[in-house]
Amino acid sequence: MNLIPSIRNAARAVIIRQGRILLLRKDGGGRGERYALPGGAQDPGESLSEALDRECVEEIGTRVEVGDLIYVAEFFKQRDTQPPSSRHLVEFIFRCSVPEDYAPRNGHRPDKHQVAVVWADFAGLTRMPLFPRYLTDCLTEAPDPARPLYLGTFADHANPEKH
Repeated sequence: MNLIPSIRNAARAVIIRQGRILLLRKDGGGRGERYALPGGAQDPGESLSEALDRECVEEIGTRVEVGDLIYVAEFFKQRDTQPPSSRHLVEFIFRCSVPEDYAPRNGHRPDKHQVAVVWADFAGLTRMPLFPRYLTDCLTEAPDPARPLYLGTFADHANPEKH
């Protein structure tokens, strides 16, 4: 694996309202349509909460109230480089909320390949192409205090396996 030498922290928001979850809809980049949680990389000097709030303003056009940390996962994301490379991410997934009057919309600086922000039926998540794929399992199961917070390490490829 051609690994980029630095590790990036990323903060992600799980925003659920009335049986629906807020997701970024992405298309392009050779991956087809897929859905992802809002959020992104932590900048030097930022707390995870500050990074998540900033990323949500950029991607979904609103500030978020950052709640409890519910999961941590390591992820090796394939990059569109020549030669192909991967980026090692440590993802911190938080329960968050948006203002009551929030309507889904792209923010002023949407994520790469982001085409929309949508409320998706939480019950239909198992049938959606979530990215990264490990999200399908952790989001469709209610957080359980007996379940470990750390999910493990995952790779981004056609046949994802836990490392």
